[in-house]
Amino acid sequence: MAAAAGYHEEEALGKAYDSRLMKRLLRYMKPYRGWAILAVILLLLGSVGRLAMVKLTQLGIDNHITPKVMDGFGTIALIFVGLMILSFAANGVQYYLTQWLGQKVQYDIRMQIFRHLQKLHLGFFDRNPVGRILTRVTNDVNVLNEMFSSGVVTIIGDLIMVVLIVTYMLLENWRLALISFVVLPLLVAATAIFRVKVRQVYREVRLRLARLNAFLQEHITGMSIVQLFVQEQRAFGKFDSINQDLRSAHQRSIIYYATFFPAVEIIGVLSVVLILYYGGIRVETDIMTLGQLVAFIQLVEMFYRPIRDLSDKYNVLQSSMASSERIFKLLDTQPAIESPPTPARTNGFSGRIEVDNLWFAYGEEDWVLRDVSFSVEPKEKIAIVGATGAGKTSLISLLFRFYDFQKGAIRFDGIDIRQWPIDQLRSHMALVLQDVFLFSGDYAGNVRLRDNSISDDEVHAALGRVGFDRFIERLPDGIHSEIRERGATLSTGQKQLLSFARALAFNPEILILDEATSSVDTETELLIQQALNELLKDRTSIIIAHRLSTIEKADKILVFHHGQLRETGRHDELLKRKGIYYKLYQMQFKQEAGEHAGNAPRQPSGKSA
Repeated sequence: MAAAAGYHEEEALGKAYDSRLMKRLLRYMKPYRGWAILAVILLLLGSVGRLAMVKLTQLGIDNHITPKVMDGFGTIALIFVGLMILSFAANGVQYYLTQWLGQKVQYDIRMQIFRHLQKLHLGFFDRNPVGRILTRVTNDVNVLNEMFSSGVVTIIGDLIMVVLIVTYMLLENWRLALISFVVLPLLVAATAIFRVKVRQVYREVRLRLARLNAFLQEHITGMSIVQLFVQEQRAFGKFDSINQDLRSAHQRSIIYYATFFPAVEIIGVLSVVLILYYGGIRVETDIMTLGQLVAFIQLVEMFYRPIRDLSDKYNVLQSSMASSERIFKLLDTQPAIESPPTPARTNGFSGRIEVDNLWFAYGEEDWVLRDVSFSVEPKEKIAIVGATGAGKTSLISLLFRFYDFQKGAIRFDGIDIRQWPIDQLRSHMALVLQDVFLFSGDYAGNVRLRDNSISDDEVHAALGRVGFDRFIERLPDGIHSEIRERGATLSTGQKQLLSFARALAFNPEILILDEATSSVDTETELLIQQALNELLKDRTSIIIAHRLSTIEKADKILVFHHGQLRETGRHDELLKRKGIYYKLYQMQFKQEAGEHAGNAPRQPSGKSA
């Protein structure tokens, strides 16, 4: 369903020009408006220079070539060459400036989008596929770059050029100008048909490209499943079908372009033929000069060049409007969770947590947590247990304020969580997850997370305290050795040790472990337990674990069931009650006993030797 929604979003193109969107887009050029004005001036100089060369051609023919008077012809030739060099220089600098402007604006928009994405709460990413967000930051911004680099300034230049040429032709010989414009209705009709056809095929290209991207993302991510169930041929066939649809759409666009541009050329030729016929008669009767006739032929050729460019820029403008609408829709998405404008004053941080009559739902009235109340004292170690779906991880998300609750209160050191600045609140806490995420880079970077205030010595100390130093010593570059993408060469246990070291390096007052020991390989299990003891020392700790044997020494155990806090107490107290915790413990004990029995070596039948 999400993929389908993404297709429709890519398909919607909107208007070819939207003044509201264009005003917002032009704001990005404000810091560079001086350079943009310079680019337009250079375009004007180039256009005036080309018109001046046409006039020089006319003068050369009428004043020197036709009457065979060569005196002064060399001066005209030198001025012509000088204008050509100046026009070439102006066009070259203008092209560089517009491309530079496009790259600057593209950089600014990408940085704004990424900065905005970091402010959005996790619920936004739950609802929006990663592929769609990547498309906004990459493809859509690239489209806007094309508009700024070869669209806005070039369109202005083309329009100015058309106005200058038409004005020049009317002033020079209005009758011949009107004759050359006789074929304009053909040009208007051809352009209108081209715009309709290209708009339709462009929509098809975008739709098929969105399908291709979605298919690629899904199947590359799930390649292990494709190979496991021997589905390579089926996936290849499906990809081939989608790819053929995309190729067919592109081929249709090629056909339209291959038809339109020659049609414009033919219309231009017809205009030249009419000028030659009408002008030839006028030259013959001395009503107009040969130089004027040649100048008009050049002007007609110059006139149709920006017309072709403007038709092509229509696509750029249309795609830019569609991309900008999607980008602004993302940028206009307000963060659901923000720091308070006037945060409460705090004096230090002890780490006391109070949860009071807490209710929370991801959707309306679909409660994940119901009337939950408990407290955690500084340096206290509490454990949270319960079946899958009991609300344990949701509670942790609320403590970090990844989401906001609907009813009740959460307080840190007596201050409501919504009165804390988010960055300050999270700086006092660390979360170690079961699924450890590692970034590209080296081991040191994954421990300090680009926080240069944490030195290499502190990284070494953190790795040593969790026992990861024995693995680092085997690497040629130590902590500066590169980690392959997402730690592909590390075992689950090694990744968890690295995440423990990361938490130690930041030295938080509150540490939360979310199923952090549920998938540990046997080889490093003892090392993990030793690292945990080091990690939990002298700090407030909240531990979520399925393996109840890891939390027997907790100061307090909270038992959740269907979103409610049903039992609270120490391990031995909860066992004596023979309630939910007792049943969970008995079930896990029997399961582990069965696994050990299944793994035990079978005794041979008969008498022993």
